[in-house]
Amino acid sequence: MSSPSTYSPNLAVPADKRVFGARDLFSLWFSLGIGLMVLQTGALLAPGLGLAHALLAIFLGTAVGVLLLAAVGVIGSDTGLSSMAALKLSLGHRGASLPALLNLLQLVGWGSFEIIVMRDAASLLGTRAFSEGSLLANPLLWTLFFGALATLLAVSGPLTFVRRILRKWGIWLLLAACLWLTWNLFARADLAALRAQAGDGSMPFAAGFDIAIAMPLSWLPLIADYSRFGKRAKSVFGGTALGFFIGNFWLMSLGVAYTLAFAPSGEVNALLLALAGAGLGIPLLLILLDESENAFADIHSAAVSSGILLRLKVEHLALAIGVLCTLIACLAPLAQYQNFLLLIGSVFAPLFGVVLVDHFILRRRCGHDSLSAWRWTALLAWLGGVSTYHLLANLYPDVGATLPSLLLAGLLQWLLGRAFSARETARA
Repeated sequence: MSSPSTYSPNLAVPADKRVFGARDLFSLWFSLGIGLMVLQTGALLAPGLGLAHALLAIFLGTAVGVLLLAAVGVIGSDTGLSSMAALKLSLGHRGASLPALLNLLQLVGWGSFEIIVMRDAASLLGTRAFSEGSLLANPLLWTLFFGALATLLAVSGPLTFVRRILRKWGIWLLLAACLWLTWNLFARADLAALRAQAGDGSMPFAAGFDIAIAMPLSWLPLIADYSRFGKRAKSVFGGTALGFFIGNFWLMSLGVAYTLAFAPSGEVNALLLALAGAGLGIPLLLILLDESENAFADIHSAAVSSGILLRLKVEHLALAIGVLCTLIACLAPLAQYQNFLLLIGSVFAPLFGVVLVDHFILRRRCGHDSLSAWRWTALLAWLGGVSTYHLLANLYPDVGATLPSLLLAGLLQWLLGRAFSARETARA
């Protein structure tokens, strides 16, 4: 089987190499919907919303988010192009360079964060199982281990990873870990008391919904890097939506419940220690290893995005970016950089509102015969969506900004695209 790194990010994957079916994509996106950061995100919702309202916000936000995520995945299967290459159809071949650069920056940052999250959790488990000074509690050791693991997966590429690891045995280990954590919760916690416990009101429901929908939408700039290997659009949509919804809803809900039941302080270490108490820490260890798959996706897609800008092989770029992420995790203080990453991330929800309308409504799932350098209508619609996002986030934080900015950008793209098309028709 050919490695996907042999396919240029700028060219469509040949039809005979599109081998992912619904089961492959379900396995991939179920895995990517699971992780320590998902558990910790659920913990953020717990104090302010309480169990019932947090679960409702997670259900609604994840449901809406996965429908949008899967729809963008269909663009990859329709075109056979990577995420950033497909943007050329909507923004023009020069217009797509800016999101490709922003995507590269954010993925390097998030890849480093994933390594840090895994390092801190593994160090905590090592300290708990042995002692603070033991080798298995050494943060540098775990940084190098997880950085090397994520880099190896990224260089091997999604075809090898999904078909030889995830689909055959990885998904079954993850299911077992999730089931064990769920059983432990039901066995140890007073669920009736948790359901009756109201939130303290520190987080509005709309903000909880915005956090939940941001989880699947954070994968919008990456999904076509994997769905371009999908056989059929129907399989891509169904496998992606179902896999990510189940994984993300399940783990984020466990994060809420475990926080309320066993770590009411909401501290990350308290939550991890509570999770480590289930099954001798083995389920948490499996989820910790699964977090390396998120880092794999960040590093691999960063390589694909940089392949739009640099004429180098994807596997070579993945190796270089993996080393860079590991070095950042070892050396750089990332507390302030996180705000910059969130700022970059805010541009992608409205961008894909533009892309969805352009692909499915204006172009009717077809490409352009000839690409222009810039498609100004799409760029203006994107700018309008980004402006809306920051206006709402700053002036009306209780409303939520992600979904409104995406919808408005899509509406602007439809209006501008129709107006421009009508003017061109009149001139002809």
